[in-house]
Amino acid sequence: MRRLQPPGWAKPKGYANGIVAEGRLVFVAGQVGWDADGKFRARDFVGQVRRCLENTLAVLAEAGAGPEHVARMTWYITDREEYLANLEGMGEVYRELMGRHYPAMAMVEVSSLIEEEAKVEVETTAVIPSEPLS
Repeated sequence: MRRLQPPGWAKPKGYANGIVAEGRLVFVAGQVGWDADGKFRARDFVGQVRRCLENTLAVLAEAGAGPEHVARMTWYITDREEYLANLEGMGEVYRELMGRHYPAMAMVEVSSLIEEEAKVEVETTAVIPSEPLS
């Protein structure tokens, strides 16, 4: 897996412009901030981000993958201002769970999510390489 950084472009902060990878694909459905029993314990944005990422990592683990295999993520948030107000806490949770691996990402503000209590939903694609990561 290799990050794509066109010459002369400013280095992105917290994501990659693109990723090139080869191997077995893992598609993780949109994960929200609920526990394994389908209940939302966290009501705050950062708490729900933590749970979304934990849920994502649990699904990836079923395929033998980890955060280092994530090639892209699409984030759906219900409140841009709440996201911006929580960048620091969100960044801390991300680095704690995902390390310093920054895949290609998109973030989209939506009017609501299907699960009424959800503030964030994360959809992920990972690639497990045929050869060890370099």
